[in-house]
Amino acid sequence: MLDRHVIETIAAELAEADGTKEPVRRITARYPEATVEDAYAIQGVWRDQQMSSGRRLIGRKIGLTSKAMQAATGITEPDYGVMFDDTVYENGSVIDYDRFVQVRIEVELAFVLKDALEGPNCTIFDVLRATEYVVPALEILNSHIELEGRTIIDTISDNAAYGAMVLGGNPVSPDAVDLRWISALLYKNESIEETGVAAGILNHPATGVAWLANKFAQHGARLEAGEIILAGSFTRPMWVHRGDSVLCDYGPTGTISCRFM
Repeated sequence: MLDRHVIETIAAELAEADGTKEPVRRITARYPEATVEDAYAIQGVWRDQQMSSGRRLIGRKIGLTSKAMQAATGITEPDYGVMFDDTVYENGSVIDYDRFVQVRIEVELAFVLKDALEGPNCTIFDVLRATEYVVPALEILNSHIELEGRTIIDTISDNAAYGAMVLGGNPVSPDAVDLRWISALLYKNESIEETGVAAGILNHPATGVAWLANKFAQHGARLEAGEIILAGSFTRPMWVHRGDSVLCDYGPTGTISCRFM
């Protein structure tokens, strides 16, 4: 594993990149010996620094849970990151484009937990029982590391590239609809760019949440009641630029829109 000083130095670089908006060189290009454990250690140092500055953790994001996302990134296993209270936007928000680096949009479902969720044998049925409601969400990716040649280690270190989310549409009870069949049409500037169905997330969007609960159990942790869990994208990431408007139509589950200025 990487030396603790190296881990703290990389975490500081990523925090600085959020201010300068200049992506840093890939961690795996500089430290080819880095492991997944190192990556989560870097993320953990960065997370703790953010929380010590007053940010409040409200949930977790899961990434790389669909074939579409794995094909787009060349990474074949899921990852996760943390979400803070100042990263949630309302439907219809005008968003400061300069807040993010290498800005892209993903189509997701957010699970809001009413009960804690623990592994190591968590199933999708446990997830559905513990979920208060599911709501459409757009994830805004914020990548502080160069994208070319990026590996799972680089992505995890960078908080799984999470920047923010936009919540909208119509919340649904997890037993009211077949979540696998929730579909989405993603538009940019009134032109359709991506389509997808939630079953693309490991055959059921709750599968990713169960995976995360089981992953946490390996470290003696759990997902807590009240947390928001982004289950992963079921479309490829869509690049956006300053001035772009985004609309995602989830059919009966409603729409989400935002604009980047």
